Amino acid sequence: MSPLYEHLNQPEGHWLRDSMLLLILFGFLFLAGLGSAPLIDPDEGRYAEIPREMLVRGDFVTPTLNYVKYFEKPPLLYWVNAGSMALFGQNEFAARLPSALSGLFTVLLTYLAGRRLFSRRIALIGALILGSCAAFLLQSRIILTDMLLTLCLSAALFSFLLAVRSSLRHRTNLYRLFFICCGLAVLTKGLIGIVLPGGIIFWYLLLSRRWHLLKEIPWFSGMLLFSLVTVPWFLLVSQANPEFPHFFFIREHFQRYTSTIHRRSQPFWFFLPILLLTMLPWSFFLPGSFTKAWQQRHNNRGTTLFLLLWPLVIILFFSLSSSKLIPYILPTFPPLALLLAHRITAHWHTRRPDYTTAQATLAALLLLLGAALAILPLLTWLPPLLHASGQTGRDLAAMLSGPAPVLTLRQTLLPGSLLVIFGLLLLWSIRTRSTLLLIGLLCCFGILLDLLLPWAFAHYGAERLSSRSLAKAVIQHAGPDTLLAQSGPRQGMNFYTGKRLITVGDADELTFGSSQGNQSGWFFSQEQFMELWRSNRQVMIVIPRHEASRYDAAPSGPSPRTLADNGALLLLSNR
Repeated sequence: MSPLYEHLNQPEGHWLRDSMLLLILFGFLFLAGLGSAPLIDPDEGRYAEIPREMLVRGDFVTPTLNYVKYFEKPPLLYWVNAGSMALFGQNEFAARLPSALSGLFTVLLTYLAGRRLFSRRIALIGALILGSCAAFLLQSRIILTDMLLTLCLSAALFSFLLAVRSSLRHRTNLYRLFFICCGLAVLTKGLIGIVLPGGIIFWYLLLSRRWHLLKEIPWFSGMLLFSLVTVPWFLLVSQANPEFPHFFFIREHFQRYTSTIHRRSQPFWFFLPILLLTMLPWSFFLPGSFTKAWQQRHNNRGTTLFLLLWPLVIILFFSLSSSKLIPYILPTFPPLALLLAHRITAHWHTRRPDYTTAQATLAALLLLLGAALAILPLLTWLPPLLHASGQTGRDLAAMLSGPAPVLTLRQTLLPGSLLVIFGLLLLWSIRTRSTLLLIGLLCCFGILLDLLLPWAFAHYGAERLSSRSLAKAVIQHAGPDTLLAQSGPRQGMNFYTGKRLITVGDADELTFGSSQGNQSGWFFSQEQFMELWRSNRQVMIVIPRHEASRYDAAPSGPSPRTLADNGALLLLSNR
């Protein structure tokens, strides 16, 4: 019997030892190499630059981006990122560390809650499932408000569920912890920090007919704690900026949810395929887990019903919204991991699993994808077909053919072979009917994806989506009087150069800030900027490659010098 099987088979074990094992395993995956890849625009550049400006300005009440007011999000992520930079310096590692720790602590929290709600085995396997979901770990390693929100919401909802199941002595403190964590969620991403928990709890009370629980909640002390967490910043920022309440509550909440002002419209069913992709390789077991959970929704004192409603309410809420982004469903991962663990471990001893269809489907897909990937460079008919399909197809075709192809047989044979091997091992796990083998294979596959995808991205795509190499050229060539500009906002340039940049053309997310105070010296139309470009002062500008012709054709103007080129962006100078 393997040591892993013996470890998981123990009904009890010290929680601290299990927690340390999880921290060691996932600590490496979540934290190693955080600073190796450049910051990706726009999200990472934005969430690194705002706290950098807070440190420079010494103002932690009014967030600014490119030194204009920026009120789209509350400040909790900015504060923790600023603290990280104060400790570790203004670099990629420090900027990403809080998000990575949020993901790591969510895995640990899922284990601790699962242990109280179910059993040690389900808790450990649930934590392993969550940590090996490819997109959960990958999105922890980039700077997003959604990962910190996931930690805060998970702490709030697990606290409420544990309070429902706890003795009177612990119940009140757990309810109070629920209010505190909801307050932190509001400080992370606004009103959804209370709207989502409120919706989940409402449907739980309705379907379980447990309205009497409302009498147990310490409303006065809970709301007082919630207010102590949230109200001070909202009061201070509103006093310093009278325009804040309308922009934040009306435009960034009501209008964002009900309209397409942020150009993030997607079909109603958008999150269903996203959930299947982001929870790979475990997503193939989700349909059966949902079915099983619904059948057992009244078991275990309503725990299964609560964990089932948690992801359903969040997905439905954002599906009804007119603004949709992939990270919005990150808070659904912890309950889904526990539901998956609960279903899979139900067959720990019976050796008659009811998920062999899911195993076989995943195995077949891996075999097909692996074989296709392994021979991809040998398909000579594919590049011309891709080239004719549009810009994305042309980019993919260039990776397969041309003078310097990125995807050669040498690069695709190994990952393709690994997919085939995992497919064959999954078929073998069906024959052995071993739950432990299945869990081990899926964890290893998810972790392998988590290791290979960041490596491939860092080597083949990161620089094209970042301003780092261009900023290095600015630092090398710019003089003390050089003016820096960019076509549209790219916040990574601010972070890497430590300077404020002129924005040319569409101000995009800086539109509101550009209208506050006199910002005429920092926001230019294309025509206004061309006058500056033709002046005697040295001017540098970052532009997309397709805009280069605007400067080549400038009448009676200087011939531009290309100082840097990352494949997608150019840094031009007029001197």
